[in-house]
Amino acid sequence: MAVDFRCAVHGSVFWGCVIILSNVLCPIDAYLYNNRYAGDQVFRITPSNEGEVQELKKLLGNIKVDLWQPNSASLIRHNATVDVHVRRNNTRGLRACLQKEHIYFKVFISNLQKEIEKQTGYRSSRKRRSESQYDYEVYHSLEEIQSWMFEMNRTHPHLVDMFSIGRSYEGRPLYVLQLGKRTRSYKKAVWIDCGVHAREWIGPAFCQWFVKEALHSYQYDSVMRRLMNQLNFYIMPVFNVDGYIFSWTTDRFWRKTRSKNGKYHCRGVDANRNWKVKWCEEGASSHPCDDTYCGPFPESEPEVKAVAKFLRKHKKRVKAYVSIHAYAQMLLYPYSYKYATIPNFNCVESAAHNAVTALYSAYGVRYRYGPASTTLYVSSGSSMDWAYRNGIPYAFAFELRDTGYFGFLLPEALINPTCTETMRAVKTISSGLLKKCETGTYQLDRERYPYL
Repeated sequence: MAVDFRCAVHGSVFWGCVIILSNVLCPIDAYLYNNRYAGDQVFRITPSNEGEVQELKKLLGNIKVDLWQPNSASLIRHNATVDVHVRRNNTRGLRACLQKEHIYFKVFISNLQKEIEKQTGYRSSRKRRSESQYDYEVYHSLEEIQSWMFEMNRTHPHLVDMFSIGRSYEGRPLYVLQLGKRTRSYKKAVWIDCGVHAREWIGPAFCQWFVKEALHSYQYDSVMRRLMNQLNFYIMPVFNVDGYIFSWTTDRFWRKTRSKNGKYHCRGVDANRNWKVKWCEEGASSHPCDDTYCGPFPESEPEVKAVAKFLRKHKKRVKAYVSIHAYAQMLLYPYSYKYATIPNFNCVESAAHNAVTALYSAYGVRYRYGPASTTLYVSSGSSMDWAYRNGIPYAFAFELRDTGYFGFLLPEALINPTCTETMRAVKTISSGLLKKCETGTYQLDRERYPYL
């Protein structure tokens, strides 16, 4: 279906865009994703006042678009950029309407299909199975990642333990790698998950990079050796396994899980809005077709339920929770669901500052850091807030590179620098767990909320 926009103007008043549908036959070539993104574009739009915000929301509500940043139209604010993926049949009309309203915009990606082809290349030609040949500077399918996990478990028995914590909606195992020297029964632990949102491929790439670096540098890096000797790391390279596969086979920009909904044709739940902490309030949607759909009830998604169950079981030893996302170049900590200061703010703020400083030292890339609600936007039902409210004192969410030029299509050439700098930040956070920081106020807060 083609969409023809017509911006009706009466004087200086914008009356909106009338959408006229017509059938168009489009030839499809045998490219990745059946060439479905040929001619699609990514716009970066910056409304400068509240009037432009309202007109932009109205305009985007009239067409089917894929919001990249922010992930919901309700979060659009003036003087804040809006990155939106627009179908090829809508690009000319959207451009005309924005120009008519004098809303500033630029086209970041002029042909999305070409960018996808550039990012991934031709996968069939790659031979990446064994550990010795495994290429950490390309994106890997779920099958490749899971084969790699088995190989890590087989070849490093003294430092690695692999196990499943449950199954996904479509029945796939949810694998976790435990890293650390088996020296004693009780050790503090760090949880790191990647791939909560399917289209954020740099996440799983980082989790693999972390494991590789931890194992390969154990012998010669005194910092990593100390971390592995005194801490356990639980690494979940792909949280949303069903969605990740779907983003490889069918829809490169799929975000949610793949669970079915009884009343709607739309599938999936936002796995970062499904946690039992201020569930389905501000920043989450109750409509199953929205990208931020919170689900029918908290922990409705088996993936979320499995991780929550594991973290509850190990809550006394897990001292840091780290979730890897993209994109924005930010390091976020609680709260996400409200504008308030966490009880152990000084310790967490210091850890974030040190982590961002360490990250910057690699290539001079700047990350913003702070409470998620004020640094990014308000969202309820997030894993980070849940982890914090359930007794994990250091809870963070990374938004990795970049700030929108490539968006979710970060080139494979940037995997190495992105993961190298992020590795420094995560090592810094982990090292902080081995030092004392005054957390008495946090313990008092836990006593006020014994039921959480």
